[in-house]
Amino acid sequence: MYAKCEEYHVPVLLSEAVDGLDIKPEGIYVDLTFGGGGHSREILRRLNGTGHLYSFDQDEDAMENAKALEGESNFTFIRSNFRFLKNWMLYYGHDGVDGILADLGVSSHHLDEEERGFSFRFDAPLDMRMNRKASLDARKIVEEYSEEQLSDILYLYGELKNSRRIAAAIVKARQQKPITTTTELVEVLKPLMARDSWSSKGDREKKDLARVFQALRIEVNGEMIALRQMLDAATELLKPAGRLSILTYHSLEDRMVKNIVKAGNAEGKVETDLFGRSNAPLEAVNRNVIVPSDEEQESNPRSRSAKLRVARKREI
Repeated sequence: MYAKCEEYHVPVLLSEAVDGLDIKPEGIYVDLTFGGGGHSREILRRLNGTGHLYSFDQDEDAMENAKALEGESNFTFIRSNFRFLKNWMLYYGHDGVDGILADLGVSSHHLDEEERGFSFRFDAPLDMRMNRKASLDARKIVEEYSEEQLSDILYLYGELKNSRRIAAAIVKARQQKPITTTTELVEVLKPLMARDSWSSKGDREKKDLARVFQALRIEVNGEMIALRQMLDAATELLKPAGRLSILTYHSLEDRMVKNIVKAGNAEGKVETDLFGRSNAPLEAVNRNVIVPSDEEQESNPRSRSAKLRVARKREI
């Protein structure tokens, strides 16, 4: 069963991310992105009988993977979006925890599962829902959002400079026939890419196409809103000297995490006391972000854009 979990999703920076938690064997820890369970199993391995791990995931496939740990008395799986972190911890009687880990972004499993529509490599319905019970999917966004709304999410979440042109092309195309699959969307986008975008040298253009899919996925799942709510809750929940270990994969995620660590807020506005000392509740453990080794990047392509930030709750 564990082998099946590893096939589902290969954990990135496994040792480094868990080492960042500086685990106390009797501590209370939270893995906010269970996935295939790689990070959770490593945390459990370091706990004793009085320590406990709570793992979150809203995906039903992850819930199936979690069944492999049902026999562990110090493990609890919570099928929920991690934005509700504080609510669930209070429900289980914890107003403070010793460490929180999150591996953000889309998993390799989701990218490889054709019918989920996360990747432009496959012809699939425009879906992209992490929680398949959610009402909003990528097709609804592409088909129903206004040109201005489409332009906004492509610019904000995809950081695409030509977001207006892309939005206009989508609206024009859908007036002629519905856009319901990944392949149909790619066909609309092709003319907006440079002429070599579909050649072996078209890496930059393929990255832009990936940014379109990224923007749609973030909007479908409310990822940036959920991340902000989770980071605020995590900052409150951590006990003094408690650790936060976060893996990010694109600049939007990393910027928000960096700002939370630096200033205690998503905007990065540092507030100081009367003596000019920062009031930020967290402090960085590592001066620089941790990135995967060349060997890991070669064996696990998902790790190539990964950045690990580790922070500690300041002691009062």
